[in-house]
Amino acid sequence: MRLTKHHGLGNDFLVGLVDQAPHALASFAREICDRRTGVGADGLVLGLPGNNGADLTMLLHNSDGSIAEMSGNGIRCLAQAHAMAYGTGATSLEIDTTGGRRRVEIDTDGTHAEASVNMGPVGPGPGVDDRILAETAGSLIGTADLGNPHLVVVVDDLAAVDIGELGPRYEALYPQGINVECVAADPNDTDNLDMLVWERGAGVTQACGTGATAAAVRAHQWGLVKQHVNVRMPGGEVQVVANEHPLLIGSTVYVASIELPI
Repeated sequence: MRLTKHHGLGNDFLVGLVDQAPHALASFAREICDRRTGVGADGLVLGLPGNNGADLTMLLHNSDGSIAEMSGNGIRCLAQAHAMAYGTGATSLEIDTTGGRRRVEIDTDGTHAEASVNMGPVGPGPGVDDRILAETAGSLIGTADLGNPHLVVVVDDLAAVDIGELGPRYEALYPQGINVECVAADPNDTDNLDMLVWERGAGVTQACGTGATAAAVRAHQWGLVKQHVNVRMPGGEVQVVANEHPLLIGSTVYVASIELPI
């Protein structure tokens, strides 16, 4: 089986363009995403043939084998893998995900690509757990749904946040899990939003596309940032246009091709 490895701001994925998914896909994802005994990645993305007008159907498993409904970085990596495989350069793709259909515009040149993703409507999410509300009294906090669930917490100082401790503790309060984004905004700089993220099924990552979108949309609604905002994460930054159907704009990088015995 041939896979390619890509990353979006350090959030890395193994991508396969296949006619059908391998047997025991969850355990396969855990094995190959392991950073010591496998290839290593935050997740496995498979691009299957599309239906009903879609160019591709995306299947995404986190590094722990769990299913993720949507990934803003993962879908850009899949679009780059498809564009490279078919030599299309600049192209537009309709991709079905478990969280709904997404449109991706991508322009790839060699190992680097720039892509924009129509992220679809933003739902209210599962709501903030009362125990979190009690702990964060006085802070701006909310949830959002972009096909996957998010908890957005505004903090004064990201340097004081241990996302590796806070993220799993908050996630454990939700039976289906949740992605946790801690964000900080400067009232004198409404063009930028800083963010740390804990991803359900992957842990602390360098960047998260759906998380950046959720954070930008909520921060804009709270009056902290402009509608077009740069979201800055440890791995780099993306741009989000925080409208009714937000647009996520960012880069992807092709790393390597891998042949696996199946």
